[in-house]
Amino acid sequence: MKTRLAISTLLLMSSMAAQAEPGSRLWATGGVTTIEGSAGGGLVPMAVLSGYASDTEWGGSVALSHAPVDDYTLDVMAASLNYHNRIELSVARQTLDLDTLGAALNQDDLQQDIFSAKIRLYGDVLYNRFGQWSLGIQHKRNRTFDVPSAVGAKDDSGTDVYLAGSKVFLSALFDRNILVNGLVRGTKANQGGLLGFGGDRNNSYEAVFEGSAGLFFNRSWLAGVEYRQKPDNLGFAEEDDWYDVFVAWVPSRSLSVTAAWVNLGSVAGLDDQQGAYLSIQGSF
Repeated sequence: MKTRLAISTLLLMSSMAAQAEPGSRLWATGGVTTIEGSAGGGLVPMAVLSGYASDTEWGGSVALSHAPVDDYTLDVMAASLNYHNRIELSVARQTLDLDTLGAALNQDDLQQDIFSAKIRLYGDVLYNRFGQWSLGIQHKRNRTFDVPSAVGAKDDSGTDVYLAGSKVFLSALFDRNILVNGLVRGTKANQGGLLGFGGDRNNSYEAVFEGSAGLFFNRSWLAGVEYRQKPDNLGFAEEDDWYDVFVAWVPSRSLSVTAAWVNLGSVAGLDDQQGAYLSIQGSF
């Protein structure tokens, strides 16, 4: 079933890439799709909004992401809409296959849905000296709460709020453009929400930092790093920060492909969760 769904999504994205008419914004200024559905990098949202819509256009994206790490496999399907380069609405379904723990827990996977909104507050990522600033909200609903509840999670749903700032510095290093992005997130999510929200160690919102930086080799190739600080709410297992090293290829305004090496640290007591990440996105 999952294979058929993935193939159908890829076919839909290919069709969109071939038929869509991207908006007026410059190449790659919509970012790619995070694992939570918002525009940004792979792990970290940015202040940019999805697609290429200008202030008089509609735009958006659809994306499929796959990340097999040592003991788990994360799959994400996401879609977003951008209204007049002012408001982004997105939805994502995350599925974490319990490759190692599934038999012991008598459960194959953990799932959650994420409904997000982002509003551009100020500026422009390219031309404003202070970059672009956006406020985002992500409401997450855990669909498989038996396991999170058993390990101490307090709630099956939660809402993250973040303030992000992004800036592209033109011809900043060896005549190459540099992207810098940072955000502060308020969250109670355990492992992004896949292990529920709040816990026996802490059940209050915590402010965490996330950041990313990238170097454009040309308008089609970007390489960089991401870092995502995490709360540590559950007493049964330590939760580590996430980071990755990525390469993004944007062969056209309708299509982008992102590959990365990700390190998720310890996840539900299983240490050193590292592996590849691949995401394909169609924009319009």
